[in-house]
Amino acid sequence: MLDIRTQSTIADYFVICSGDNDRQLRAIVDHIDEEVHREYGMNPRIEGSSDTGWIVIDYADVVVHVFSAAQRDYYRLERLWSKVPPVVVVQ
Repeated sequence: MLDIRTQSTIADYFVICSGDNDRQLRAIVDHIDEEVHREYGMNPRIEGSSDTGWIVIDYADVVVHVFSAAQRDYYRLERLWSKVPPVVVVQ
């Protein structure tokens, strides 16, 4: 999770994660959507699909990027946003 508040007005945080296959990508997106809706009643805008390897879940202040391993390596958002402080890093 990256704190992008000092560098962007589009959101406060980016959450970046990845899955190994289409099924995992869909499961990650479904779980995040269900839990955030249950906990906060929020309905996000979701763009992309598991077959493209990049799904964006937009909760306004928090934007979640769910990547396939290949797409995450290709786009390297962590490197693009390297000037912002990471809040949480899990390997």
